[in-house]
Amino acid sequence: MSNTIVAKDLRKRYGDVNAVDGVSLTVEDGEFFGILGPNGAGKTTTLEIIEGLREADGGEISVFGQSPWPRNAALLPRMGVQLQSSAFFERLTAREQLRTFGSLYGATSRKADEMLETVGLADKADTQVEKLSGGQAQRLSIACALVHEPELVFLDEPTAALDPQARRNLWDVLRAINTDGRTIVLTTHYMDEAEVLCDRVAIMDHGRILRSGPPATLVRDLDAAARVSVASGVVSAEDARTLPGADEVTDDEVSLVIATHDAPKVVKALADRGALEGVQIRGATLEDVFLDLTGREYRA
Repeated sequence: MSNTIVAKDLRKRYGDVNAVDGVSLTVEDGEFFGILGPNGAGKTTTLEIIEGLREADGGEISVFGQSPWPRNAALLPRMGVQLQSSAFFERLTAREQLRTFGSLYGATSRKADEMLETVGLADKADTQVEKLSGGQAQRLSIACALVHEPELVFLDEPTAALDPQARRNLWDVLRAINTDGRTIVLTTHYMDEAEVLCDRVAIMDHGRILRSGPPATLVRDLDAAARVSVASGVVSAEDARTLPGADEVTDDEVSLVIATHDAPKVVKALADRGALEGVQIRGATLEDVFLDLTGREYRA
């Protein structure tokens, strides 16, 4: 497959801070690619350089084989961009807003109305944008990025203000867009979102890519312990520690949890004791990979 995006050794510095410190990545045609990282990791700055919104201090970047900087007008109709915060035209309704955005790229009014339906805003079509909730405004922002049917879509934390139902609805929208052949680049703090949607992810911190690859591969390479939990009281913590394959045991009086690298052996031992009440098995996830690479310290 050919590459929609090729970045080599991208660098951007603000004073003493290396916001982007030697980032290299490729995104293939039709790929769903995620960029993950804590606050201040450099995700948004990297995205803005690729989009042509910000000039890099060093390195090379090409999108569809062309440089996005200086602002490349030939690339604009081929890209859709949803930023972390969006400014809308004042006093326009959601329908008028979307039709205005679409008209800049030759999208029809009918397409704009269809997109309102797609993002679940058809019932807010005649509502002024100032009166939309935060989640509704976020969905309108995403609709504006998609209304002209771009080949490449950039989404910067698109579900940050959405409730669980709206998040899942948007996932379905994004899957359909990607299945239709469009390339999507996503930044998100939701590891489950990246694990479900992305073909590959890059985990960033301090301006650098720490690791990249398919989510399942990154999880498998972590070699983290699985956690087998049962209802507290069906087996004592002392007995659980003697089970074959048990590495660590905790009991909070609601659930007894056994950390293990051999979950089948632990489950069989529990079954032999008739102690499978409430049994659950949780393997490692992308969140475990993320925390292993970036640490657990809270960052505001």
